[in-house]
Amino acid sequence: MPTRVHDVLAQSDALVFPGVYDTLSAKIAEGVGFHLAFVSGYAVSATFIGEPDFGLLTQSEVVDRARRICSSVDIPIIVDADTGYGNPLNVMRTVRELIDAGAAGCFLEDQQWPKRCGHMRGKRVIPRDEYVEKIRAAVDTKGDADFFIVARTDAIAAIGVDEAVSRADAATTAGADATFIEAPRSMEELAEVGRRAPKPTVANMIEQGRTPVLPKEQLAELGFQLILYPLTGLYASAKALETAYGQLRANGTTAGREGQLIAFERFNELVGVDEKYALSDKYSKKEH
Repeated sequence: MPTRVHDVLAQSDALVFPGVYDTLSAKIAEGVGFHLAFVSGYAVSATFIGEPDFGLLTQSEVVDRARRICSSVDIPIIVDADTGYGNPLNVMRTVRELIDAGAAGCFLEDQQWPKRCGHMRGKRVIPRDEYVEKIRAAVDTKGDADFFIVARTDAIAAIGVDEAVSRADAATTAGADATFIEAPRSMEELAEVGRRAPKPTVANMIEQGRTPVLPKEQLAELGFQLILYPLTGLYASAKALETAYGQLRANGTTAGREGQLIAFERFNELVGVDEKYALSDKYSKKEH
């Protein structure tokens, strides 16, 4: 059954979409015109608990953050569900919780727990059959729900490209809506993944990560339809904060640096101040 994500994909041969990590970043992504966004576990781990992406986030923490983000915007949101937080029964609960939270889909991966960011060292994967059972559990749980399942494998680093493609094929046969072979390490591997992975498939563009960062048009030619920049917003905001706070600490003022800050009125527009004023006025009117 077509989902919201299928509908967005149908509008373009290749879709670029960003990672978000809170309601403000999601509102900004929607505001600049993106039609889809992704809740990055790496980014949520950094901004919510101040820790690296080492599997430290719990399922409830991810679902809570996803619920707030999904309720703040109208565009579909895909959520990083890591490994599903356990066995197929845990996967089933995770999918149910994410659907209830309003998510439009999830990424589900095959790493052993505790997992690692896909561009970090030390990754290990579970046996292929165990992973496929998780995908089957997710597919069975979603049923006819508007939920897009992306099967992610980290088998390139742990085993090799052939095994990664085999896992993507098996996940597709089990009912996954899309595939994601994480962290090709060269142009040659990226091209091979684009050619061999079941479609639609994800290109994960992490600045200064292991995979070459290429333009949308080139990735589309290589065979990718979902082009994700999961950490661009996180890295941009962290750099902006480090710069602004550093200057404030050094100078004791922001005078002369106003151009580096979003305008007061623009920020109020982003968070809907006028709409809240209107509601406040509506419900504070006294009847005579």
